[in-house]
Amino acid sequence: MFLLAGLCLGLVAYAQRVVCDETCRLADASAPQPRPVQAEKEAGFAVVSPVARSSVEMIRQAPRLESLDGKTIAVVGVSFMTGVTHPEIKRLILAHYPSARVLLLDEVGIAGPYPAPGVTRKAKEEFQRRLKELKVDAVISGNGGCGLCTPKETGSCIAAEYLGIPSVIIAGPGFAGQARYTALNNGVPVMRVAQYPGAFATHTAEELLTNTREILWPQIVDALTRPITEEERQAGASATTGDIRDDAYYGSIDEINAYFTEMKWSDGLPVIPPTFDRVNAFLKYAGKQWDETVAVLPIAHRNVTVWHVAVNAVMAGCKPELMPVLLALAKGLGDPSFRRTLASTHAWIPYCWLNGPLSRQLGLDSGQGQINEAANMAVGRFMNLALMNLCGYYVKQDRMGTFGYPMCWCMAEDDAACLRVGWKPSHVRAGYALNDNTVTLASTLLWGNNMAPSTTNPEKLTELLAWDISQRSQFALGSGRQFTFRTILMTEPVARILSGRYRSPEALEAELIETSRRPVKERAFANYYANPGGAKDGGAHTLRQYQGHIRKDEGGEMTPTPAWYDSPESEQMTVPTMKRGMTAFLITGDAARNKVQTMPGGGYATLKIELPADWDALMAELGYRPLKDFYLKEGK
Repeated sequence: MFLLAGLCLGLVAYAQRVVCDETCRLADASAPQPRPVQAEKEAGFAVVSPVARSSVEMIRQAPRLESLDGKTIAVVGVSFMTGVTHPEIKRLILAHYPSARVLLLDEVGIAGPYPAPGVTRKAKEEFQRRLKELKVDAVISGNGGCGLCTPKETGSCIAAEYLGIPSVIIAGPGFAGQARYTALNNGVPVMRVAQYPGAFATHTAEELLTNTREILWPQIVDALTRPITEEERQAGASATTGDIRDDAYYGSIDEINAYFTEMKWSDGLPVIPPTFDRVNAFLKYAGKQWDETVAVLPIAHRNVTVWHVAVNAVMAGCKPELMPVLLALAKGLGDPSFRRTLASTHAWIPYCWLNGPLSRQLGLDSGQGQINEAANMAVGRFMNLALMNLCGYYVKQDRMGTFGYPMCWCMAEDDAACLRVGWKPSHVRAGYALNDNTVTLASTLLWGNNMAPSTTNPEKLTELLAWDISQRSQFALGSGRQFTFRTILMTEPVARILSGRYRSPEALEAELIETSRRPVKERAFANYYANPGGAKDGGAHTLRQYQGHIRKDEGGEMTPTPAWYDSPESEQMTVPTMKRGMTAFLITGDAARNKVQTMPGGGYATLKIELPADWDALMAELGYRPLKDFYLKEGK
């Protein structure tokens, strides 16, 4: 009885709050209003949604084919053993439908990843032009067997569906869902998938042929001829309506966390309940209107507002005064230089670093153990949640890391240490003023495996760096692309030694480009037997012949044998591992240690952090010193 009475009182209080909320909003719809918190104290929390809404409208897809008889069918794609599967699909089509016409990759091309709304991509435009010119009736694309190739091959299907041409994507286990969500994020509500039974590159040619005949073929015919049902169209394509500030759920902290995890609004760790009042408190430090668009963020093309950034900031446990940092960070999540690798099975880990006086004012650490300091960890947690709720990246859906992902993290460069050793901080080298505030987004395939050089000889230290870089290329063994972006973290003692020989990080980079080289035999062996795009073993070229290919295509030259090989041979055939402008050098971390860490990964996006005009007054209210107290001067 008492429990029932308490529940009734709680529901009445909540109903009264909803009525009051509506009254407040009608009184001033131009900005969020403070709301009563009595219901929260008595019965729980009413919380808002952290998910930004899609800006993409769903298309109405054309009917599927009645039959493949007499149809022109394009079989396209470049990933994972298509040289075996696609000719066999052509043979099967013609064997069962002799009147059909089949076009392969070299006759049609591919669309590549489908571009964001409003973005023109030449490959997509040319692919659609060819489909119309050749009067194609259906498209079969594949093979989707990794986190980056699946969206690329799905792009051809999406481009076809926009022209009213039925399509089917071939994908391996675990990537069928990614193909469907890729299509959905780009306005195609139903993407039919023919699922291959295993990892393409681990199967022999005979296994590939057998599975194409027995497993893929029936699925392909069904996908192209079975009518799309209304249930398929509606699944996952419904749009949320109403005010983005409306309460989305009501419950205890435990219930909220369980619900947010179930809805994929949380990364599974406990979150701070994003109540209206908590979120509203963050807007004071944004310097922008609550409903102002920060960015339309891929991959779900969601319209991210200041409000959505604040909601995720609350959930992550950030302090309200971090809002300017988080707004810039959220905007940077859409930069293609940063995000293009995020879906990969190789699990690029997103992270960021800050430069400028704001990071020092807010207490973002640049010293020993920095990524574990409270403010740094909160920013990293925000990045983790933002990838889900603002961008639409979800593990097992379109973040496909084979073994998963560590939490995102945040660092700060020690700008003062840079000046002490005579080098400009990274944001200054990128064109910003010394006391500008910036955040740089990046990603890495490696964390924590650092080197402790035990020499004060700058030449030997450079050789150690060159060796470390040559071993830390794209993917294990350096089996991926020849050149990759890298971030080199070094502590102040190491930078001081190097600065005695190199006047700038650019001068150091130039020396490393000449020094960091890899024997052709090593590079060829890795790229031949561990090629991330599919097996070279047993293909058209032997390993010895492939060495010639590497030597020709990757700038092989006879160069002095790298010092670390200590070989009797004075020269070796080597290829470079670095290219100018692809390496970031940061002075950061424990100033009492001699440490270097080389992190291969994805590209960079650096954004200026914008502060409200009354920033100093806002910060004074919180007990902070003025921002100018944290300014640095050149040469000091």
